[in-house]
Amino acid sequence: MISPSIPVGSPIAPLCLVTCEAGRAFATRVAAELDTPLIPTDETWFSCGEGKLVIEANIRGCDTYVFQSCAGATDDRSTYERFVMLLHAVEAARQADAMFVTAVLPYYPSARQDKRKGRTREGISAGLFARMLTVAGANRVLSVEIHNAAIGGMFDSSRTTLETLYLDKHMSPWFAQHGIADCVVVAPDVGGLERARRYAEQLHANLAALSKERDYSQPNVVSRSTLLGDIQGRNVLLVDDIIDTGGSVVAAIEELKRRGARDITVACTHAVMSGPAWERMTSVWRRSVDEGWRFRLVGTSIVHHRAPPEWYAEFSVEPLVAAAIRRINSRGSVTGI
Repeated sequence: MISPSIPVGSPIAPLCLVTCEAGRAFATRVAAELDTPLIPTDETWFSCGEGKLVIEANIRGCDTYVFQSCAGATDDRSTYERFVMLLHAVEAARQADAMFVTAVLPYYPSARQDKRKGRTREGISAGLFARMLTVAGANRVLSVEIHNAAIGGMFDSSRTTLETLYLDKHMSPWFAQHGIADCVVVAPDVGGLERARRYAEQLHANLAALSKERDYSQPNVVSRSTLLGDIQGRNVLLVDDIIDTGGSVVAAIEELKRRGARDITVACTHAVMSGPAWERMTSVWRRSVDEGWRFRLVGTSIVHHRAPPEWYAEFSVEPLVAAAIRRINSRGSVTGI
């Protein structure tokens, strides 16, 4: 635990930044914001599929932040392989006698597996991953717009805490600057109402929601979407946290257009865009061109896409993550960022 004798504003320990290879691009940009160099590391993958990470500098007594990106096509490693490499890196920092170890995991893998969805014989992987991070030696996990804030309760708070950053205060002015303020904010499902409400308050906009009915016998399948609210003749900002294959978003757009929406902007924190996602979004964009309305997709730099189409925009979260690290290191409040 941090000694209460350390005053707010004073560093709890020297700041050190460490990264796994998949998280290097993001970590490098955060390090530039902090004006702090990355500690050199050597990540190795053996032919049998095992891996390890070696920290190649002294971090004894440091407040150490270990970066990893578990989504995005930066290499051919799976989400699970990247997560295990993060565990290696966290343990390496603990074995190197870092004073505090924070896993910087903007996209928390398996966050959607946070409860049993009508079944009794399945695991709750969000909790499993929380326990693994604790056992590896993480004092803290820093994430962005985690799918369910209740995941914080899956950590043993006496050993590991979850810090979650929210983007509404930062993305809402960006939306206003890009002409997306005069709209109805729509939640893609009832579970996302709180997130959409925050954006609606920031933008002084009306709020609506879609109610999704999923077919849980198949992955990424939405059987039906219905609308709660009025969007007739209005521009829409559809706010989600994760776009994976894009099936839910396409179903939502179909319902919104059927209910009379005009231009549609889809905004998400984690634009994973796996499998058929780009093809599906491109089809929506082509439809918008043919029918004379505007479609835009806004993601963040948590999952960076090289050479995206012109209708895709990226919001940079590195300044926010850097500010959070600076606040944590000086015992300041992350909530006020």
